Amino acid sequence: MSYQTILTTLENNILTITINRPDKMNALNKTVIAELSTAIEEVYQNKDIKAAIITGSGTKAFVAGADISEFQNLTVEQAKQLAQVGQDLFFKIEKSPKPIVAAVNGFALGGGCELALACHFIYASENAKFGQPEVNLGLIPGYGGTQRLVSAIGKRKTMEWIMSAKLYSAADAEKAGLVNEVHTPEELLPRLTESLALILTKAPVAINYVIQAVNGYTGEKKGFDLEVELFGKCFGTKDKQEGTSAFLEKRKPNFTGE
Repeated sequence: MSYQTILTTLENNILTITINRPDKMNALNKTVIAELSTAIEEVYQNKDIKAAIITGSGTKAFVAGADISEFQNLTVEQAKQLAQVGQDLFFKIEKSPKPIVAAVNGFALGGGCELALACHFIYASENAKFGQPEVNLGLIPGYGGTQRLVSAIGKRKTMEWIMSAKLYSAADAEKAGLVNEVHTPEELLPRLTESLALILTKAPVAINYVIQAVNGYTGEKKGFDLEVELFGKCFGTKDKQEGTSAFLEKRKPNFTGE
């Protein structure tokens, strides 16, 4: 499919989605949001796609935020609608039954940080910068940042990050628990692809249930109840039978996603 603001490539069952507005630091506008939504729907529907990577074009930015030029004359209700559309897309990413991960190769600010947070995990290049600078504009995050950042780094750090509008290095983000691994720009995509290739050797249904269970974390009993439910459902799958049989027979499993 042809897009205006993103590029897609499919290799070894991994779809790489590259936000391609380098002259605008890959800022999120309405077209990017719409095209990302279409690409994520393709991840859901296309059986040849087993995982996806989201990254940005160029060497400076993953996504340097929302396109502020679209904010100029919005009413209160229009602003709410804008935030809701962005949140709907990011929920679609977060709830994907297949892994969707972020390769943060530069600035991930505002909506860019929120996009990375919606992914299942994050690898960053050494030159990456993270931050939620919305208060500098008299705003707050609107695409889920106030909620997902708490899950990633805790309430107190989130308060400081958002209220100060400071930028944080990839090393800071890794130390805080936001980023899984930090690599050189040259190693970023190869190392992330290597990690996904390992994940794709596992049972697809179980991976889907892992995503559901971890997304269902609340710290309360309903999260544990969800785990019990999904654990039980695994026993109704062919992949569980294949996995346990392969283990007992000391061979590699051949998972089919059933």
